[in-house]
Amino acid sequence: MAIDMDVMLTKIKDRQWALADIDWDAPGAETISDEFRPKLKAFMADLCWIENVGARGFAALAKKAPTPTLAEIYRYFHAEEQRHANAELALMKRWGMLEDGEMPEPNVNIRLAIDWLDTYADDMSLSVLGTVIPMLEVALDGALLKFLLDEVDDPVCHQVFEKINSDESRHIAVDFEVLNMIGNAKARKLAIDFVGSVASPGLIIGMIIYVPLLNRMRNNIVGMGLEPERLYKAMMRFKDIGGRGENTWRVPTYQILKLHARMVVNDRNPYHWVANPMVAASDHLPRAILKPIPSWFKELTYKPAA
Repeated sequence: MAIDMDVMLTKIKDRQWALADIDWDAPGAETISDEFRPKLKAFMADLCWIENVGARGFAALAKKAPTPTLAEIYRYFHAEEQRHANAELALMKRWGMLEDGEMPEPNVNIRLAIDWLDTYADDMSLSVLGTVIPMLEVALDGALLKFLLDEVDDPVCHQVFEKINSDESRHIAVDFEVLNMIGNAKARKLAIDFVGSVASPGLIIGMIIYVPLLNRMRNNIVGMGLEPERLYKAMMRFKDIGGRGENTWRVPTYQILKLHARMVVNDRNPYHWVANPMVAASDHLPRAILKPIPSWFKELTYKPAA
C-alpha cells in the first residue's frame, strides 16, 4: 500500500528527539573494555561520518523532490542524519574516546565520498540518488547498527540506537516508496535518465569511489567479528524490500546495485580481486589531493544541546 506522504511528514515531526533527552552520565560506560576500545573507536568514527554521507545525500534529494511534502521530508531526514552523527560522537565522548574539541577523522574512502557528494550530488538524477541512499541505509541499519548493539552492553548506547533505528525505519520506508514511484515512469524516460547518468563523468567517478568505500566497510566489520552470513542478510534486504514494490524492478540503477550487493557479500566472487586492491590503493593516495573537510562538519557536536 502506498505511503501517504502528508501523514508520514506529520509522524516525522511528532517523533523528533534531541541529545538532551539522553542521560549521558548514566551508568554503563565502564562496560567498554580497554582491549575493545580502539576497534570500537575506529568503528564509531566511520559510522559517524557515514551518517553525514547520508545527510549530504538527503540534502541533494530535497532539491530533486517532485513535491513540496517530499522535499520537506528529505530536509527532516538531512537533520536526523546529522543528529545521529552527533549522538554517535556523544557516545564516543562518553566512552573516553575523544578529547575536548576533538573530531574523529574520516577514513580516506569516506573523505573521497564526501568530496564526490559536495561536487556532484546536486547534479545527479533522482533515480541515481534515490537508489544509492536506500542501499547505504539498508546496509547501515541491517549490519552496522545491529552488530554494534550485539557487541556493546552499555544501556545508554542501546537507548540511543533505539531512537536512531526508529528514524531509520522511516527513512527506509520513504526511500523505497520513492524508488517505486521512480519505477512508475515510462520506459523511455527511465532509459533516457539511465543513459544520461551513466554517460556523466560524475557518475563514473562516483562508481570508482563507491566500490572501495563499500568494500572497506565490509572488510572492517567482518574483521571485527561480524559473521558474513549476517552481512549477506543485511545487504539482501535491499533486494527483498525493493521486490515488494510493483515498479521498483524497472529502475535500472536498482538492478545494478542489487547485483553489486550480491558480489560484495560473496567472498569467492572475482569482484573482490578488483575491489580490495582499490581499497589498498586508496590508502596510498597523497593527502594533498584531498579537498579540505567541508565547512558543514563544524555543525557536528557531541554536546547535548543539539
